[in-house]
Amino acid sequence: MSSSQDNDSQQRFALGFLAVLILLVVGSVVGTVVAKFGVRHPAPAAAEAPAAVADAVVEVASIKVENGVVKFFFATNSADVAEGAQQALAEVAQGLAAGRKAAISGFHDATGSVEQNAELAKQRAIAVREVLKALGASEEAIELRKPEVSTGTGTEAEARRVEVILLPAN
Repeated sequence: MSSSQDNDSQQRFALGFLAVLILLVVGSVVGTVVAKFGVRHPAPAAAEAPAAVADAVVEVASIKVENGVVKFFFATNSADVAEGAQQALAEVAQGLAAGRKAAISGFHDATGSVEQNAELAKQRAIAVREVLKALGASEEAIELRKPEVSTGTGTEAEARRVEVILLPAN
């Protein structure tokens, strides 16, 4: 009997030793792979947002005055008028005070729903009209024109604009 117990004991020792040896080999392989290639943890959703923003074109509202035309450019899905609107419209406001009329034309890009784009172009034109009214212009002196689809001069951002012009004196 004692011989059988010794055999069982030796077998358990050998199996335990073999299990430890296998764990050491697997651990060494895993450790080598981790040391060589590193461990990459998936980033949380909040951390992914800056990467998506970096890939997207960041658009800001802006204003340009060219050849007597005041052009307001808008960010996507926004009717917020850029800072400096009152200064850009000062000459137009002077013309309105002198009895002239102004036309405000809203334009939109061709992406998405035509109806939604037209409504947004209208809201942008109204926002610009409100700036003119704040400068003392009467609503009767301002003509809002029907929104139009535009491609701008090459980018969708340039198509999302409102143009203000002084109409010729009668």
